[in-house]
Amino acid sequence: MELTQFMREKLEEDCRRIPDRELAELYRNCFRCTWETTLSLEEGEKTYIITGDIEAMWLRDSSMQVLPYLRYLEDETVKRVFRGLIRKQAELILTDPYANAFNKKGDFSCFKKDHTEMGPFIWERKYEVDSLAFPIFLLEAYYGKSGDRSVLTEQVISALETVLAVWKKEQHHGTESDYSFERDSELITETLQNGGKGTPVGYTGMTWSGFRPSDDACRFHYLIPSNMLAVSVLRRLAKLPVPEEMKARAAGLAEQIAEGIRTYGITQGPSGETIYAYETDGLGHDNRMDDANLPSLLGAPWYGFCEAEDPLYLRTRKFLLSGQNPCYFQGKYAAGIGSPHTPDGYVWHIALIVQGLTASSSEEKAAVLETLKRTDAGAGHMHEGFDPDRPDHFTRPWFAWADSMFCLLAEDFFGLS
Repeated sequence: MELTQFMREKLEEDCRRIPDRELAELYRNCFRCTWETTLSLEEGEKTYIITGDIEAMWLRDSSMQVLPYLRYLEDETVKRVFRGLIRKQAELILTDPYANAFNKKGDFSCFKKDHTEMGPFIWERKYEVDSLAFPIFLLEAYYGKSGDRSVLTEQVISALETVLAVWKKEQHHGTESDYSFERDSELITETLQNGGKGTPVGYTGMTWSGFRPSDDACRFHYLIPSNMLAVSVLRRLAKLPVPEEMKARAAGLAEQIAEGIRTYGITQGPSGETIYAYETDGLGHDNRMDDANLPSLLGAPWYGFCEAEDPLYLRTRKFLLSGQNPCYFQGKYAAGIGSPHTPDGYVWHIALIVQGLTASSSEEKAAVLETLKRTDAGAGHMHEGFDPDRPDHFTRPWFAWADSMFCLLAEDFFGLS
């Protein structure tokens, strides 16, 4: 889909405001990626967005891919795209709230024939708390910028009700949930243990997640950053013109999850300092790390869970951006957080960008932008993971979410509005 004339003119104006010509060109390329290569309009005022080099729509990725365009809402075409995406996401959540990705045609196209309840529109059915949280994040961001009540259709309200019901049920995963998932794979990260139900958990008040935002299976199934994001969007639901009863239930659920994080989600770091855990099971076990993908512990202030200067967050951040984090890697050209989802030692562009977005100093933000500029492998785009010693070795040459995240950091640093 081509940029509108208004978007082209504003994009060029923004690029002129970026003094570094290489960064300006990188911004231009990244900005155009989602709009021109992944987005299509559907009948019934719906918008379908693929993730890039995979012909499927992820609820999480699609929410994040369009965020740079929130500054363009005076353009009616842009508003149409946002309304259509929010409505499409609501339709897909109602199709199956446990699926993380969907095909376009309803022709049973899928990533794998997994042992779970598949349907014609389901590309993958890995249940992830963030897959339901990010569409609410997008809805709240769009409404906050536009004040457009028309987006809150009956179907969108029904999808919100469904999310609340699923998160409530998954507070008691072992006794109330029917969800299970198994994949025929030699990789333990691709399937859930215990007959597809996941490893045992105790009640904490948090809501259960089968998989991480990387689509890897959780080690312990109370995923702290995803619960943090859930708390954030549930609290902001009060700002939407939705029924008061729904607001009250959302606020109550947010407090239960937040209390669970406070009680079970804080642990001791390697030096005895208190930090946030990445995962816990409510049975005395936790996982001290961070994964590159959002929601991450590193990104907690960005998506609104805490302040960037919160002492507990700062202690956690110091741990995450060090060799004590098992997913932190260093090389000749970059140092940052990676993921078990990609080759060992690879750093993720998204994680670097989140580091920049949550940095308290302009110097750190500028340093991150320089790292991004020298690790694009000459492609003019961001990637998923890359070798910090050889940036031309990377995963996913067409990964629109990472491009959009770069735009957000550039807008933040250069004051684009």
